[in-house]
Amino acid sequence: MKFLKIPCSLLCALSMLATTGFSQSAVRVEPPKGGLGWLTRPYQKTYIPPANLNNSSRLASLIRAGHLYLTAQDVIALALENNLDIEIQRYGPLLAEENTKGAEGGGPLLSSLGVPVAAGPQSVSLTGVNLAAATAVSTTSTGTGGVVTYLGPSVPSFDPQLSFYADFGHRTNPQSNTFLTGTTALITDSRIYQAQYSQNFDWGMMAQLSYTSQHLSVNSPNSFLDPYNSGGLDLYITQSLLNGFGRAVNDREINVGKNQQKIAMLQFKQQVITTVSAVLNLYWDLISFDENVSAKKDELKTAQQLYNDNKRQVQIGTMAPIDVTRAEAQVYTAQQDLLVAQTNLSQQEVVLKNALSKNGIMSPLLKNVDIVPLDQFSIPKETHMKPVNELVDEALARRVEIAQDKLGLESLKINLKGVKSGLRPSLQAFVDLTNNALSGASNPANAATGIHADPFLVGGYGNFLGQIFRRNYPTYSAGFSLSIPLRNRAAQADYAISVLQMRQSQLQLQAAENQVRVGVSNAVVGVQQARAQYDAAVKARILQQQTLDADKKRFNLGAGTVFQVVTDQQNLAAAQTSEIEALANYTHAQIAFQQALGTTLDVNHISMHDALTGHVSRPSVLPAVLPKEAQ
Repeated sequence: MKFLKIPCSLLCALSMLATTGFSQSAVRVEPPKGGLGWLTRPYQKTYIPPANLNNSSRLASLIRAGHLYLTAQDVIALALENNLDIEIQRYGPLLAEENTKGAEGGGPLLSSLGVPVAAGPQSVSLTGVNLAAATAVSTTSTGTGGVVTYLGPSVPSFDPQLSFYADFGHRTNPQSNTFLTGTTALITDSRIYQAQYSQNFDWGMMAQLSYTSQHLSVNSPNSFLDPYNSGGLDLYITQSLLNGFGRAVNDREINVGKNQQKIAMLQFKQQVITTVSAVLNLYWDLISFDENVSAKKDELKTAQQLYNDNKRQVQIGTMAPIDVTRAEAQVYTAQQDLLVAQTNLSQQEVVLKNALSKNGIMSPLLKNVDIVPLDQFSIPKETHMKPVNELVDEALARRVEIAQDKLGLESLKINLKGVKSGLRPSLQAFVDLTNNALSGASNPANAATGIHADPFLVGGYGNFLGQIFRRNYPTYSAGFSLSIPLRNRAAQADYAISVLQMRQSQLQLQAAENQVRVGVSNAVVGVQQARAQYDAAVKARILQQQTLDADKKRFNLGAGTVFQVVTDQQNLAAAQTSEIEALANYTHAQIAFQQALGTTLDVNHISMHDALTGHVSRPSVLPAVLPKEAQ
């Protein structure tokens, strides 16, 4: 039947990916085992392992002497293995798969499963760090697969049903007329057995095969057979011809469920993209904060040196005490700047640790560990980009949200076929074929009258079954049933609701595509602007350094003032901070650009198989020589 077939190559690929991935991960559903095999397996519960709260071994392998050494690729690998937002989303495809299985068995298709995509962590301090380019790219999708499938004709269950019935009875009934029964109290002993098999088919047919056997023993002398068996084999078939006819109508929940599986896989992919982008932003911010600490240390060192020089000159009488006061004030300002920079760095480490560990900063491995980044900012000499129109076309083909919206619209169209069928009258054709049988022993009470039962009816249970399969006493009937709703307002309203939902979804898809175009354009501008800001910041820092050097020479020659040197030191510190922030801004702009294009996974060499399993196949290798200051 149709619902047992793979609808398209994409679903097949995703299913293979999910099966391979989840077989190695704690996030999986294991089919029932044991019992009597196939006979009892449908009635046993599946096994779902407990949530995995352990970190991967990669985390411990990157720690040396109280320091966690990280590269950008290590940050990505740890996020894929340990980040809780990604771990939570790993249950989404399994939920959708089980939801589809339930729909195949006749259960209701739940319209909403799982949790929304988490936005991801942000840096503790946004001072000078421009995240506008990143947040301008929308990661919200309207294609969640939430389709109201209960509108229209009811969807039958496609799981076959086997039922058995048994009744053992003893009845004594007083008789007001003894002519028919020949006794004043009719005593009946009965054993009734019934077995029934029923099956619904997705083209709108229902078949039911019933077998009934009644074993009766009565005390009536007028009965020709006593005891006797009666019953038969009955086949009843109905076929919907208008309302509820066709696979498109009866398989719609299953087809929508398969779309939900694709959407759940895409939502997991979106979570991976969002989380990876967020942790990369954290990592590069950590590097910028670390470099800012180094710059503030240099600032303090320069201010302290000026203060010491001024004190010596005051002692020998070549400088006024007020110049020492100015230099000392600059020292305290530099100390305050260094404290703020160190605080930002410490807080940033806490946020990054929490994003890379399942138990956050409470992990024994990370409690007293400092993070040492091994990467440095790198900006190419020139930034080359394709034309915006080509970038937009690439983004529309790659963006997860667009694919989700298209699948949501497809699900609405699938459901509309079923709802449209509900507008038709209910016309059902039926066929009833019954093979009857009657067999028993001759009643000894009839021997005196000379009246005997038909020899063909005399016999045991074998004779009873023989009559059924020889079809000695067949019964046939066929007909149709027509039900016409005179106003049909409910069906018309269901159809109108479905069409209105589809129109909304079409507009939402167009709005999402428009937003992608805007996001790509803004991301391109963001990269260009960040590059220009960086070039300007570098030039400003060089000029401020040259100004400070010149004013120091003038001061040493007695032609300058301490106030001018202090001002130059402050300006140089601000220029260095601006340069560091410009580096971070450019990195953020590049990450946002990759999100806008939908190339985050490709650029960072992320395998969806690794993301699904929670195990990155690429090993982490520390350099032979670690930074001296961290050893």
